[in-house]
Amino acid sequence: MKKLPYRTRTMSGDIVDVKFNLHDDTVDPVHVGNLITVMLESIDREINLMGEVSNGDVLQAISMALAIRAHIIHAPLDTTSALTKSLLNEALVALTEATTIHAQSGRA
Repeated sequence: MKKLPYRTRTMSGDIVDVKFNLHDDTVDPVHVGNLITVMLESIDREINLMGEVSNGDVLQAISMALAIRAHIIHAPLDTTSALTKSLLNEALVALTEATTIHAQSGRA
């Protein structure tokens, strides 16, 4: 199975390295990585504008957007729902093996 190595820096400065499994029908892994970056940057930008937002609210909004995106694909809802659930589960499993480098805090 092909992998997509991905690195991101959180708003708190942590670095997360993860290797996502790519679906067998992935057309362009570079586009997948770029879309991840654009979405995460957009979320961070909105949080910076709105002020403090709960993690639960962020996850809820992302989940709802994912559901809408799955719905607008021209395919049976059962098919897109099953694919979406499978892809999300695979991504979450990949995070169990991710490496996180925590930003230093405090004063020296």
